[in-house]
Amino acid sequence: MSATAETRAGSTGTRPTPWVRPARTAVRWAVRHGLPAVYLSRSARRGDLVGRLLRDRALREQPYDVYEQLRARGPLSPSSLGLVTTSHAVAQEILRSDRFGVGWDRSGAPKAIRWALEFGDDPASSGVAEPPSMLVVDPPDHTRFRRLVSRAFTPRATAAFEPAIQRTADRLLDSLERREGTVDLVEAYAAQLPVLVIADLLGVPTDRREDFLRWGAAAAATLDPGLPLRRYLAADRALRAMHRFLDEHFARLRRDPGEDLVSRLVSLPAEEALTDRELHATVLLLLGAGFETTVNLLGNAVVLLDAHRDQWEALRADPGGWDTAVEEVLRLDSPVQLTGRTAREEVQLGGRTVRAGTRVTLLLGAANRDPEVFPDPARFDVTRVNAREHLAFSGGIHYCVGAGLARLEGAVGLRALSERFPALRVAGAPERRDLQTLRGFERLPVTLR
Repeated sequence: MSATAETRAGSTGTRPTPWVRPARTAVRWAVRHGLPAVYLSRSARRGDLVGRLLRDRALREQPYDVYEQLRARGPLSPSSLGLVTTSHAVAQEILRSDRFGVGWDRSGAPKAIRWALEFGDDPASSGVAEPPSMLVVDPPDHTRFRRLVSRAFTPRATAAFEPAIQRTADRLLDSLERREGTVDLVEAYAAQLPVLVIADLLGVPTDRREDFLRWGAAAAATLDPGLPLRRYLAADRALRAMHRFLDEHFARLRRDPGEDLVSRLVSLPAEEALTDRELHATVLLLLGAGFETTVNLLGNAVVLLDAHRDQWEALRADPGGWDTAVEEVLRLDSPVQLTGRTAREEVQLGGRTVRAGTRVTLLLGAANRDPEVFPDPARFDVTRVNAREHLAFSGGIHYCVGAGLARLEGAVGLRALSERFPALRVAGAPERRDLQTLRGFERLPVTLR
């Protein structure tokens, strides 16, 4: 059976040949993570800063010194991942330019790599970093997908969520009132708040939220290159479980639709209808992006504010400042640290000629500390007047569709937390997630009183 035929069989429920699934999984890991891991590790041993950043956990946890070393090399510099930029101006130009895209042309890859990508393709375990996810497709597909979901995230639609976010925060804080001693704030609050909100938006039963948190944490790792096999297999199992749930969820909503976004997506007229794979990819991205950014935002904010108690107290005295505080957290300790684009044509950029097909890695966490835009950029200042100029939500056509919702969840969630537990303090050493693309905390021990 050909790879293409086997892919179709897997997506329609036909029982595949027994050896195909493990072989496909092994090939997927090898081409997407195994080979990149070998390449990046070799680059790191040779002193490449980006290779070290992606392979050294200590540098992933504290990347900012490396970012400054890269900044000293100029607005665009060569690295193991092609060109890399720490410049806010260059990153912003790339994000907004139609001369760059998120996709890449596989036709120029070696034949063995092209075969591996085709054979390893599996709709039952595809993640948010694989087509047809909005994250990695260009127009016209991106335009079509975005148009279908953006109406649920207009400023008016987002503002309407505030009472529900407040009620959810209050309910979670009521539960925290009964807790004594040290509490993991990620597990008890920062993760729970956004997953309950996005579950409501997408019509997902709230009793499945623990499943989503578990699946999302495992699947988020696939955004990083070079995953070890064991971690990749855990992510693969999580993605398969999530896809199985989505099959059931879509069938349920087709029988009994509600007012939620997914009910609308599964009931589109024929001329607008998404294919099954497009529907899976779109909802998977909305679920993942719907809580990953906010979980990290809330955790990063608490740690920063604990280290700057004067600013915590100032915000408690003037709660109107929480919106700007959220922007400053997004700028200084961005939940998404990097993204990539490919030049579609030859471009003059940052004093260089960038040839068509060149991959450029945008270190968003570094661009958000660019001293050309943000004076004294390493200083945390919740009153910073231009904090909102950060690129934490990307830019251009791929600007995060749920940015407004994440901002609202952050402001409401932090304000409610500070009002209920004004003496909250970080207790012990928080544990960072072992990820480079996404930056946040795995565990955040706090005392509430």
